[in-house]
Amino acid sequence: MKTETTPKMTVLHAPVGVRSIVSSLVAFFIVASSATFLLDRGQEAQVQMAVEHGRQEMQVKVEAGLQEPAMRGTTDAGDAGEQECNWSRGRWVYDNMSRPLYSGLKCTFIFPEVACDKYGRKDVMYQHWRWQPHGCDLPRFDATKLLEKLRNKRLVFVGDSVNRNQWVSLVCMVEASIPDDRLKTRIFNGSLISFKALEYNATIDFYWSPLLVESNSDNPIIHRVEYRIIRADRIEKHASVWRDADIIVFNSYLWWRKQKDDMRMKVMYGSFEDGDARLDEMEMIDGFEIALKKLTEWLGENIDKNKTRIFFAGSSPTHSWASNWGGEDSNKCLNETEPIYKVGYKAATTDYSLMAKAKSYFKTLEPKGIHVQILNITELSDYRKDGHPTVFRRQFVPLTKEQIADPASYADCTHWCLPGVPDVWNEFLYGYLMYK
Repeated sequence: MKTETTPKMTVLHAPVGVRSIVSSLVAFFIVASSATFLLDRGQEAQVQMAVEHGRQEMQVKVEAGLQEPAMRGTTDAGDAGEQECNWSRGRWVYDNMSRPLYSGLKCTFIFPEVACDKYGRKDVMYQHWRWQPHGCDLPRFDATKLLEKLRNKRLVFVGDSVNRNQWVSLVCMVEASIPDDRLKTRIFNGSLISFKALEYNATIDFYWSPLLVESNSDNPIIHRVEYRIIRADRIEKHASVWRDADIIVFNSYLWWRKQKDDMRMKVMYGSFEDGDARLDEMEMIDGFEIALKKLTEWLGENIDKNKTRIFFAGSSPTHSWASNWGGEDSNKCLNETEPIYKVGYKAATTDYSLMAKAKSYFKTLEPKGIHVQILNITELSDYRKDGHPTVFRRQFVPLTKEQIADPASYADCTHWCLPGVPDVWNEFLYGYLMYK
């Protein structure tokens, strides 16, 4: 395959042969024809995208000096066994041949909060970006192989709505390989949502526990984001749900971020029932450490290291401040259609310290033979200012034209459209489960 580019995006084309010149007259027509053919082929992807996105013109951009062969990017085993292969460092490559991995419009179990094309988003470029690590390849996702790996097993995502976003992504990635609707189910049971591939007896669950320990936000529907209370010594109610899991993917960052500069939280010790309840107010980061400490203690005392694999997903960035990439803050991430191309970009508002805290606590489990694998998805997600639902999602009350025109108040720049960025998070998960 041959890659032809214009300034900032990689596009895939087929090669064109040129016949030998036999005579000057014949050559004229051959060269002229070949030139026309080359021009047509060279513009083919651009014209196709212009039609798909409803544009009269579209520039196809590629980061200068960062191009690789177009079909590179995934192999059956990738480079998972090579210690030097760092999947989290790389770049986004536009690839409308192998992406998306599934159709959001056809996914039976997609959630309306992330079904952006269904709810009016016309540009679908966000679905066609493939993550290309520097110097190595991600393993090629194979839903059937994953389901076989999960046969008679249970995988549980534990966390907040961003973790649910990743769960929905994985369910869509695997359910497309099960065409018979009688062989797949989804069951809602309060804070627990279960997807089951019946032929494999494979279960992929999501459990709502945004602050890891027990809290006043444990109801997945009724909770107040800005007013948070955790119980420092209570986790068993949640842990009883994931105790028997074979694979657990935790995520807990979003709810520890400050919504405003003076935001603090409360930590409850003891209980009202025992008459020794005490509420302490503290910074969000201190509450996060308390929750991590309790989770780490529970894992160390209860996890069967020979059975259960544990993952902790990295922080998912938000793109609420467009000034981070040179835009207008009043627009948030509305109308963004391409990633950020600056290599090594890190938004000023992306907090990497939370992941460092998590790593330090989980490291204390290593002497017990318990390893918590970090899914380091923060930097690759930081580039994707174009990947959010903004106003193209189900709203509890449909937005008015005036509200749609006020993205600073109503655009969702936290969660992710599907198909999209969380699919890559699950490619990481797949790679670890299958090859590491």
